[in-house]
Amino acid sequence: MHLTLHADYALRVLLYLAANPGRVVSTAEVSDAYGISKHHLVRVVQGLGRHGFVEVRPGRSGGVLLARSPEQISVGQVVRHMEPDFHIVECFDAQTNTCPITPACGLIGVLSEAMKAFLATLDKYTLEDLLRRSPRKLSNYFLKPAPDAKVG
Repeated sequence: MHLTLHADYALRVLLYLAANPGRVVSTAEVSDAYGISKHHLVRVVQGLGRHGFVEVRPGRSGGVLLARSPEQISVGQVVRHMEPDFHIVECFDAQTNTCPITPACGLIGVLSEAMKAFLATLDKYTLEDLLRRSPRKLSNYFLKPAPDAKVG
């Protein structure tokens, strides 16, 4: 199984927001923290907002914050909403499938079972669980020295 960058970035945005509770955070700040495209993050944040994971506040002093507490956001829910599809092999998409053995193939059932197990595992965890499982405080990785601070 391979998650798209869209789902990966969605999880990263949510972790960033969970590590900064109650604070309105700009997309530029998240982009800088992870070193990823602001343009791409804007689309990710819009998707997270459409699905009720974040609240987007427009305007010059706007930004984004969690719409629910971290313990109410399931990793499985996020992945289901942010992944465009779960077609791990061609035959999972009836519209584009050209495999001639599909009607007799036993692989489809096995892969479907594996996909369900993958999602069931993700369903067992929330953002809060991910924060608690971290060996170090996640927010420490996002701290930057003050512009006038000397780095020695």
